[in-house]
Amino acid sequence: MSELSLNSLLAVPLAPLVGSIAAGLLGRSIGRRASHVLTILGVLVSFIISAMTLKAVAVDGAHFNATVYEWMTLGSLKMEVGFLVDGLTAMMMCVVTFVSLMVHIYTIGYMEEDDGYQRFFSYISLFTFSMLMLVMSNNLLQLFFGWEAVGLVSYLLIGFWFKKPTAIFANMKAFLVNRVGDFGFILGIGLLLAFTGTLNYNELFAKANELTALTLPKTDWSLITVICICLFIGAMGKSAQFPLHVWLPDSMEGPTPISALIHAATMVTAGIFMVTRMSPLFELSDAALNFILVIGSITALFMGFLGIIQNDIKRVVAYSTLSQLGYMTVALGLSAYNVAVFHLMTHAFFKALLFLGAGSVIMGMHHDQDIRNMGGLRKHMPITWITSLIGSLALIGTPFFAGFYSKDSIIEAAHASHLPAASFAVFAVTAGVFITAFYSFRMYFLVFHGKENFHHKPFPGEHDHHDDDHGHDDHGHGHDHTPHESPWVVTAPLLLLAIPSVVIGFLAIEPMLFGDFFKGAIVVDAAKHPAMAELAHHFHGATAMALHGFSTLPFWLALGGVVTAYVFYMVAPQIPAMFARVLRPLIVIGENKYFLDWFNEHILAAGARLLGRGLWKVGDVGIIDGLLVNGSAKLVGLIGSLTRLFQTGYLYHYALVMILGVFALMTWFVFMHP
Repeated sequence: MSELSLNSLLAVPLAPLVGSIAAGLLGRSIGRRASHVLTILGVLVSFIISAMTLKAVAVDGAHFNATVYEWMTLGSLKMEVGFLVDGLTAMMMCVVTFVSLMVHIYTIGYMEEDDGYQRFFSYISLFTFSMLMLVMSNNLLQLFFGWEAVGLVSYLLIGFWFKKPTAIFANMKAFLVNRVGDFGFILGIGLLLAFTGTLNYNELFAKANELTALTLPKTDWSLITVICICLFIGAMGKSAQFPLHVWLPDSMEGPTPISALIHAATMVTAGIFMVTRMSPLFELSDAALNFILVIGSITALFMGFLGIIQNDIKRVVAYSTLSQLGYMTVALGLSAYNVAVFHLMTHAFFKALLFLGAGSVIMGMHHDQDIRNMGGLRKHMPITWITSLIGSLALIGTPFFAGFYSKDSIIEAAHASHLPAASFAVFAVTAGVFITAFYSFRMYFLVFHGKENFHHKPFPGEHDHHDDDHGHDDHGHGHDHTPHESPWVVTAPLLLLAIPSVVIGFLAIEPMLFGDFFKGAIVVDAAKHPAMAELAHHFHGATAMALHGFSTLPFWLALGGVVTAYVFYMVAPQIPAMFARVLRPLIVIGENKYFLDWFNEHILAAGARLLGRGLWKVGDVGIIDGLLVNGSAKLVGLIGSLTRLFQTGYLYHYALVMILGVFALMTWFVFMHP
């Protein structure tokens, strides 16, 4: 087994960091061109080294696990910066850097006229650095640093247009919801530290079996189950699982490139990566796995329903992301960690493609994002059309496309699992196939086919972010009503992302799911959790799997979803209008996102305000200020006023007090010693 070079691995996260610092601190001085050249160069260097690392890991069996820098030592606890590079890390490094590179190039065209051009490049490069530090870590301290750093930069990116009230609300919402998840995450890390005395992955996993015999102090709860659920709560926040998913749709208020970067390949998949990395712990708790399975199933099914009623092109893709994250979480709960990260990888490419395709459409439509105002864009935007079709076919799991191999494997794993929650998971992921196909092709048909609805529409659209008095859109097209294909810096990334969206599943399924690619990185107890063994038993090659896929229920459900969307929106639009009237109560529930935002704002937030007011009035004003501070001062004053009565300044008063004191002592002595 060959070893990797520390210097080259250090360059992977540091190259984007250098580019970020240059664009952020010197952007005004060096100008726009130099800013994007430096940041793109940094990410390109990072991607090239990541690709070389992936080749070394996959072909030569290379591996790296060492401390880079020792920050602090507390007794036996070492707080370090270190890298662990194995199959899981190498795959994540390539996905993050490739998608980031495509987003950087795309941003040149999308943010062309934006005043914050250099600042945006600085942010997305800093985000890339943070994500790379997260996936390359060999200890929980560095993992938590990367975890919080991507949260911070996502806050800055979602609120990039900081003069826009909805963007400010969205980034604050994302920040607060992620703090809820991170509270659980740091509790899990704290419990691991308290009971193992280490934060290093290898040392933790070596002591994992010792945790199974322990209970949480002063309870009869299994310690390993509590730890795993706390860690997963962190993943629920970062990877937007029900009910901590509410931040992700609102985060579409940020520029489209960050939707692709954050919500396709990087931040939202951090939770999936973390649980996979912690597989030696999660394998020890069936209770935690069942909990993960239920949460993932709810997210996969019910977030898909919300995608059906969205009219904002970016929000349709956002709810699709939520649903697919639910699929990945279901795979985690089934102990099919290989399948979860396989779907993470395939999803990263086709979802980034769909988000960037949506951004290209928005540019062509002069920043109108309402799909009801589109139609017939196929002839005006041919490259965007064909790449969006490829992304949609991959998303719905069309055989031979990337999404088919990963999505179908999740459904098969659910059938093979013996966990109690698996039956619900089977229903959720199977029903989700039809729903995904329906809302994906509803958007596709309304945008690219049918009647051209953009004539006589006011441009720019209601979602535009520039000042209302500009009288033109961000790309200087004024009120031109004819959509147009995007420039090459936008279409080139679309074409480059379309390639892996088609072929990566076919090429990677065998080594990633049934080979040794993840050997040592992922641990599965095959006796208790046989899903992966069952998949391996029925796998006879990528081609045979795809051909067999044409005869399976998921394929026909997907085809049914596409045909239904075509009939509803191209042939007989009166049918969905009729359903909208008949199912109005359900539509209202969907439009209000199951009233979770209302519950959070009016119940949880009101309760928090009430609690805060109570703590302020009773705790701060009443007890601390009133009793402890002012009360002690009043007590001292009272004692002083009483003692002042005895301080008269007359000698005979003091003599009398002395005599009475001696008399009292003598009386006490006589009675106590008769």
